[in-house]
Amino acid sequence: MRTALLAASLAVTSLLPQARPPLPARLADTGGGGQLIVAVASSAGSSAGWLSWWDRRAGRWYEEGRAPARFGANGLTEGASRVQGTDTTPAGLYDLPYAFGLAHAPAVTEYPYRRVWDRSWWCQDNASGSYNRWVEPLPADCRPGEAEHLAAYGQQYAHAMVIGFNYDRPVRGRGAGIFLHVNGKGATAGCVSVPEPAMRAVLRWANPRRHPHIVIGTESGALAVTGY
Repeated sequence: MRTALLAASLAVTSLLPQARPPLPARLADTGGGGQLIVAVASSAGSSAGWLSWWDRRAGRWYEEGRAPARFGANGLTEGASRVQGTDTTPAGLYDLPYAFGLAHAPAVTEYPYRRVWDRSWWCQDNASGSYNRWVEPLPADCRPGEAEHLAAYGQQYAHAMVIGFNYDRPVRGRGAGIFLHVNGKGATAGCVSVPEPAMRAVLRWANPRRHPHIVIGTESGALAVTGY
């Protein structure tokens, strides 16, 4: 009788849905660090979705926070083939070189943090030797109309992190100035944005010794976040 009950119990258990592994455990790559930010748009053409941040402890990923997120006005595209000026957010896995902002870094922030002031620009001029770089002041070969005056975005760049898209070896025409930053009025020109409390929470959480990365993708389809 006991054997029959055990067998029946095992049979029922096998029919129950199994708990899915945490999202980072289902990704193709997480960058090898102990922290990960996951930004997911609802579809390739959507400018809305969510962002979560995770810690890896004792071999398992734990979600530390979550917030609504905004993406490019024209949704997401594959980062390796993105074209500058398309208002698309590049899907892929990227490092986070440093943080910056017009405001002081939140208390206990450990991440490298650079303050923005009036002479701070981000060069997006494909003809410039400073393409996809922070510059102070704006160099002569970077046209003002092809650069972003960081101090002019008091709301969005109160706090931000550089996303390492097209950063280490910039490819001209692929895109420049892709950040994780505070929400503006609507969709972005290619960045990922979140409410200011979430951005401040991410900065307090991020630990440079744990080499955090960000992965950007969609819930499913060709740009599914699990493929990166």
